[in-house]
Amino acid sequence: MTPDVETLPQQPDTSETDNLDELPNDVEMSLFDHLEELRRRIFYSLLAVAVGAIGCFVAVKYIVQLLEIPAQGVKFLQLAPGEYFFVSIKVAGYSGLLVATPFILYQVIQFVLPGLTRRERRLIAPVVLGSSILFFVGLGFSYIALIPAALKFFISYGADVVEQAWSIERYFEFVLLLMFSTGIAFQVPIIQILLGNLGIVSSSQMLSGWRIVILGAVILGAVLTPSTDPLTQSLLAGAVIGLYFGGIGMVKLSGK
Repeated sequence: MTPDVETLPQQPDTSETDNLDELPNDVEMSLFDHLEELRRRIFYSLLAVAVGAIGCFVAVKYIVQLLEIPAQGVKFLQLAPGEYFFVSIKVAGYSGLLVATPFILYQVIQFVLPGLTRRERRLIAPVVLGSSILFFVGLGFSYIALIPAALKFFISYGADVVEQAWSIERYFEFVLLLMFSTGIAFQVPIIQILLGNLGIVSSSQMLSGWRIVILGAVILGAVLTPSTDPLTQSLLAGAVIGLYFGGIGMVKLSGK
């Protein structure tokens, strides 16, 4: 009879976890090298915005007509010489920034990529894709829901007292600011996914702070919306709250 051989407990294989926390290209760069790389990425991004703005300025008339649709036939006035020209430049600038956004994201990724571990690099593709989709969804939500709701409130209020004739510059300041603010506000789930997958905050911790989130969403709606009507603020706050709880669900599904 052979004697019993005591088997040692197997140690968990941590090689895969260690590999995920490694830097694939661990290259030392000096501070001046980092600054030079940052300068180059910023230059490329600004160049892309300039090219996009020039291209949009060629078709700015059609962009302006598209953004005037939610105004429901309100008459626009040019209250100063060259006002429409400067509005066209502003609209082309915002549109050029929007067109150049994918290229700007690419430059940001290329700058931060050398300092990311394999685990963090796995998040790049879904984060960039999700962020882009949510930003454009936010623009669409603002154009379809927020802007018409706000303008309807302003048009109906005092319609029997004053004639609706608006400054074209003030109108486009209102529309462009609201659209881009909404696009930024729709990034809430992306921030939650990053925090959850990096182990900073869990889904249960996010859910436990729902009261603070609701209060913060109301304040965010009041700050980001250039109008003072409660309907627009409530719509944006409700959208942010819905996105927050949707983000909790996505973090929960990822097991965090």
